[in-house]
Amino acid sequence: MDLLPEIFNNPASWTATEMNADPGEWLIKLTPGQIRELEAAANHYLSLGLDVGEITAENFPLPHLSQHFQAMKQKLLHGIGLEVLRGLPVDTYKPIFSAAIFCGIGAHLGHARSQNAEGHILGHVKNVGLTSTDPSVRIYQTAERQNFHTDSADLVALLCLKTAKEGGRSLLVSAETIYNRMRKNAPDLLPLLFQPIATDRRGEVPPGQKPFMTIPVLSWHKGFLTVFYQRDYINSAQRFDDAPRLSSATIAALDCFDKYANDPDLHIGMDLQPGDMQFVYNHSQLHDRTAFVDWPEPEHRRHLLRLWLSLEGDRPLPEIFKQRYGSIEIGNRGGIITEKTKLHAPIEMS
Repeated sequence: MDLLPEIFNNPASWTATEMNADPGEWLIKLTPGQIRELEAAANHYLSLGLDVGEITAENFPLPHLSQHFQAMKQKLLHGIGLEVLRGLPVDTYKPIFSAAIFCGIGAHLGHARSQNAEGHILGHVKNVGLTSTDPSVRIYQTAERQNFHTDSADLVALLCLKTAKEGGRSLLVSAETIYNRMRKNAPDLLPLLFQPIATDRRGEVPPGQKPFMTIPVLSWHKGFLTVFYQRDYINSAQRFDDAPRLSSATIAALDCFDKYANDPDLHIGMDLQPGDMQFVYNHSQLHDRTAFVDWPEPEHRRHLLRLWLSLEGDRPLPEIFKQRYGSIEIGNRGGIITEKTKLHAPIEMS
């Protein structure tokens, strides 16, 4: 712990007060001209007759907006770690058109990664009536509170298509800010988060791997603090007899981490509107979603598209991340790969 900073003091170690005081730093309204440029790129790409999963920056041309996405990438990697673009008129688009714009933007930021064992590079975040008490279910498939967590890629992006009847508020918190509070108020517990902790794979097991990972919640590697966390999956990993047991001290450290993540002085919340695109840097930020009540009609139910992206020029990750990422090669890492995985981009939910 002596090699770690006493306190992080940089753009990524923000508090709710700082972010709420200047929402223009992270909430950007698309201009009519920018929307037209995105629509023109989507029309061009779809005219080629290619699958949405094959989009590249070259075949989704953005002569002006590409500069914004390069600046956004720097904000994500080296700045506050998040941005929301608002104003895309998805209510007027067909599903494939919305998907093309979203995947096209993703191609200007990084490389799409598989989000499940089936190889979906375009995810559908939607309540399908499941419950997280089933250890084969991932929480984004439910209407439950998600709790603060990270995903398995460098960047997580969401495009809101439809909102819930009630709830479903998006929450974000800085891992560096949680570290700062624990370093000050719980210095005896903080080191325990740098030790390997078992996390359930929820049935999506790569060849030759165990059904759980043992990646620390916090890693300090080559000058970067990287977070990897999903408390529900940490808890469910205890069902495996060979998973390392959680000590009472480690549970106290996890509870403390959760306490600060849920502190309203530290995290920000936002109600994503249809057309909002949220981009979150997964190595420095945790995200969450409150529970929600959905509409009874299937066609009106809450629905978001999701991308996991690997970024060129990103930070190095420690070797232990190979348990989840497979490769830790910068620009070619992350996602969920099993023997059944075949990459594709489903436009509709299966």
